[in-house]
Amino acid sequence: MKDRFVTIVMTGITIMIFLLLGFLGAIFFSEMQNIETSNELQGVETIGNTYEQDETATISSMETDKAQNEIKVPQIVENPLDQIKPQKDSNSSSNNNYTNINIDKYFYNQLEDYSKVIYRAFESNKENMKTGKYQIEFGDAFSNLLKQSNGQSLLNTYYQSAIEAYIYDNPEVFYLNPNKMYLNIETTTRGKNVSYNAFINCGKNESYLTDEFSSKQQIDQATNNIEQVKNSIIRNRTGNTYKDIKMVHDYIINNTDYDTTLSKQNIYNIYGTLVNRKSVCEGYAKSFKYIMDELGIPCTLVIGKATNSEGQSENHAWNYVQLEGAWYAIDTTWDDPISNSGVVNESSKYKFFLKGITEMSKDHTPSGQFSEGGKTFTYPSISTRNYQ
Repeated sequence: MKDRFVTIVMTGITIMIFLLLGFLGAIFFSEMQNIETSNELQGVETIGNTYEQDETATISSMETDKAQNEIKVPQIVENPLDQIKPQKDSNSSSNNNYTNINIDKYFYNQLEDYSKVIYRAFESNKENMKTGKYQIEFGDAFSNLLKQSNGQSLLNTYYQSAIEAYIYDNPEVFYLNPNKMYLNIETTTRGKNVSYNAFINCGKNESYLTDEFSSKQQIDQATNNIEQVKNSIIRNRTGNTYKDIKMVHDYIINNTDYDTTLSKQNIYNIYGTLVNRKSVCEGYAKSFKYIMDELGIPCTLVIGKATNSEGQSENHAWNYVQLEGAWYAIDTTWDDPISNSGVVNESSKYKFFLKGITEMSKDHTPSGQFSEGGKTFTYPSISTRNYQ
């Protein structure tokens, strides 16, 4: 009788254990069913596909495209997953908001807070990015934004604005190609809980360097060459702002040949202008700003349209510079006698030197929108009259 009682008890316990295991299994199965991935990007029409990373996460890649001298709307392009898996770098920054970086630059100051986070990340990792492969980590810095219904579309816009501002504020980063830089959003959904991880890397590319450079060593050597030229220029500084502006203006137009073939290397950056001495308008304008920055003279790059001597409108770049509390326009490209119809005379070399809006607006129309659909930045209000 006692053995029978024990058998009944043990059978009951066994049944209860099986029922409990079944209940727990059902809960686990239900939870696993709720783990899903989101592969939708919303907003900009040029945004397209996303790619599954594993069963609990996806990566979406946003890319900026640079056609000659402009950055276009970030896009997603098709990449096999195994080519765009994030490669963690043990040296990647853990300060996801990069709040330790203080910046006071013209276009940066016009950015929204999320764009400033991305810009500060670039600035914080300027040296690291010379490798072309360094992964910039943001972690959950954009989580609150991405939880909004249009969060990914907004982040795309903020990223676009940040990279435009960074490139135009910092001509010394001549080695970066925004076309090869990807902002990745890794999304994990578990039931009602959604988490995000964001980072920038080179995607499927070998690096995010321009085609002219393939290593940090090359960039360091190129930077050293640029700095030698820069030092030879600023060695002649006088401390008089007008004379120093004129000195830099004259150096650039006297030592740079305008590249009409559009086939030379580095013609859109300061290396082509200062070292190779072959450039186009963007290289002229970036180089002028680069030296002005070194001299501590406020200067900004200006992008827009200009009407040439043949009455044709073309994309163009020039500068605004501050002198005695007022802003004036300078176009070193069109002051270069070689690019200015080949006419070499003293007056032609200063036709676009420290001009006011009244005269400059006759053939120069600035645009604060650097790419289609991008943020519209503002420029300084320049003087009505030319500098006297």
